[in-house]
Amino acid sequence: MNRPETCQTTWAEDEGIESAVLRQLLELHPTRLTLAELRREMSGAREGFAERDAVERAVRELTAAGLLHRGQEEFVVPTRAALRFNELLDR
Repeated sequence: MNRPETCQTTWAEDEGIESAVLRQLLELHPTRLTLAELRREMSGAREGFAERDAVERAVRELTAAGLLHRGQEEFVVPTRAALRFNELLDR
């Protein structure tokens, strides 16, 4: 399926943010972050709407893919599958 150039750019940006979010959570594991803490960690001092929205979309997509789990206390953690895959990549 051909996508317009703007869709590919947005898609690539979204994937980049998803990758960064997952890497950050894997690196910090077993430390647990709330979604708000993760947004601050990823955005730094520039936490505007666009940055918050991008991190929230990334968490939503990674959760749907089975790589993140959002607990009832708003913690965002990598799933066992993500942790195991990360271990295998480190070999």
